[in-house]
This record gives sequence, structure tokens and C-alpha cells, in this order.
Amino acid sequence: MAGVTFNHVSKDFGDQRVVTDLTIEVQDKEFLVFVGPSGCGKSTSLRMLAGLEEITEGEILIGDRVVNNVAPKDRDVAMVFQSYALYPHMTVYDNMAFGLKLRKTPKKIIDERVNEAANELGIGHLLDRRPRQLSGGQRQRVAVGRAIVREPAVFLMDEPLSNLDAKLRVEARSFISRLHQRLETTFIYVTHDQVEAMTMGTRICVLNEGKLQQIDSPFNLYHNPHNIFVAGFIGSPSMNFFDATLKEDGDGMVVDVGAFTLPVPASKADNFRSHVGMEVVCGIRPEDIDDTNYLPQGIVPANMVCNVEVVEQMGNEVIIYLENQGKNFIARTDPRTDATVGEPMDITFNLDNMHLFDTNTEMSLSYESKTKGANIIA
Repeated sequence: MAGVTFNHVSKDFGDQRVVTDLTIEVQDKEFLVFVGPSGCGKSTSLRMLAGLEEITEGEILIGDRVVNNVAPKDRDVAMVFQSYALYPHMTVYDNMAFGLKLRKTPKKIIDERVNEAANELGIGHLLDRRPRQLSGGQRQRVAVGRAIVREPAVFLMDEPLSNLDAKLRVEARSFISRLHQRLETTFIYVTHDQVEAMTMGTRICVLNEGKLQQIDSPFNLYHNPHNIFVAGFIGSPSMNFFDATLKEDGDGMVVDVGAFTLPVPASKADNFRSHVGMEVVCGIRPEDIDDTNYLPQGIVPANMVCNVEVVEQMGNEVIIYLENQGKNFIARTDPRTDATVGEPMDITFNLDNMHLFDTNTEMSLSYESKTKGANIIA
């Protein structure tokens, strides 16, 4: 078992830098998820760790060993790819055993490991079949089983669920999370799907354009995003953003969006006071905009009337596209709402969950207020 360290790691392809000064410490037995849009550098970071891409600058350590110049086969890692990369002419047993055979592992040990892993994964009855005879979910389990029998220090998974349908993806997420708990091994997982990231990772590393934006628990990423990118990327539908000005209002402050103003709760005033009179970006998540008739308990409310433009019935919730004097935004409301397209609707903002960001740096004002004088990841 081992932790992993990225120490100021950068990667260039020609004259293009695709990973910039990545510094992360992954704890032993942790489940870390790399997430971000296509081209953000997440798969490249994983491939550098696996030894499939050379490092341009910096060091990668597995445990206490620098592995920059160590061959992939000697890094004590096992990787599960998006394509599964199963040999079509081999049985499930032979696919799972192939890596052990290359290492000249005794046949008795191979049999023990393959059968144990196959039974654990629920594919023990499929060992004589070939990949073409398997469903997508079964192939995915074979690929994971091939990694398990290696008994590596670190499991690396590069979008292993992207080829599955929606139902299988949900089942596979749960399966991989349980597997991590049983094996008690370090898992590093790459995905572009923020739902996968939020439901599986003990910590999540958010990347954009090759740069680390924030590494944190799922709870903190959602409730305390450090910048506009993280706030907009985490959560579905995405956070609503409004260009605004922070103004004094008697003893308090208001966020002036133009079409409407939102009072700043007293609990947030100290974080925002230094930006009074300045332009800011106000962020409100759709789930913090409610039908006034069905409000959750304990919120800090701000009421207004909006025009309903689109209503999406989801069964357990309703997504409503709203407009107020030229400002468009999305609400995620109680399913009992009677919102009707073309009709006005009373809605309520939960100001306790309002976020403000610096227009220039795009950093959260709450985060900036806590890190004065510190080095902030931008």
C-alpha cells in the first residue's frame, strides 16, 4: 500500500503546456478523483503516474520512491482503461491472468487470485467466456478484476464507466466504491462526470486548462468553492451567476444585480465588506431558489416575482427556467410546484447559500477573506 505525490509536475506536448505545476499529496488508502472538462489534463496526469507519459518537469513519488525514470511495469500500479482493452481471443480467466503470467507467477497463485477476484466481482461463472460473449458491465468487471489480481499499491482508473448505459453506471459506481472499501488500497480515478466524482471520491481534484483549481472533499467543493470555475462546474444544473455591485444599505449591504437587489446576510457581511462599492459576481445554486409556497425550513429568504419560461418535470423535482427584467436563471424546486409556462411565479432565494466572487480574480470573497497573505490556487 502506498500514497502518491505529485511534486510541481508539468507536462508539455511540443510547445503546448497541458499540465502546469501540479502539486498533490494522495494519502495511502484514499480514493482521489480527478475531474474537469475535456482537455483539462486529468488523463495526462494519470498517464504520467502510470509511466505512459514522460514528465516534463517535477517529480512523482509512489510511497517514498521517485518513479520518474521507473518503467511502468515496475511502478506497482494497475490501470483500468476506458476501452477495457481486453484480448478478444482470450477467455475471461486468461485476460485476468495475463499480467501474472508475464511476471512468471506460479500457476497455483494465479488460480487462487483469479478465482478469488472473479467471485468477489460476481463473474466467477464467466471465466470460460470470451469478451464478445459479455455485456458492457461484465467486461468492465473483467477489466477491474485484471487489475485486482495484480495486488498493486495503487489502482488507476481512467473513465472506466463511460462506455456503460445510465443504469449500469449507477450500479458500477456503487460497486467500485465498495471495492475500494474492501481492498483498502489507494484509488486514483479520472472522470469528466461530476456526479461520479461527487459520489465516489473521498477527495476531488478539480482541474481546468491543466491547472489545479481546488482539491477538497465533495462537501467543501459544493458548499465552499474557491472560484467561479469550481462553483459552476460542481452541481447540476450549474450555479446561476449574476454580474452585480456590492453596495452599502444603512448598516448592512446589498448585492445590486440591476433587475433586483439581494440583502447580504449578517453572517456573511465580514467576508464581503472589503469589496463594498466594487463589481462582483453573485452566485446562487438552482436548489437555493424555491417556489415560495414550498420553502424548506431555516433559510434566509429574499422574495420576488419572476416569469416562467420553461418547466421540466423530473418526477422528484422540477427544473424551472425563470426571467426577471432581462435576467435569466434556473430554479430546482419542490415537485409540488404548480409553475406554468408564461405565468408569473413567486420565488424565494436562500441568501444563506449566496456566493460572491471577485470580478477580476474570479476567486470567492469568502475564500479570499480566509487566505489573506497566503498563496491562493487560481
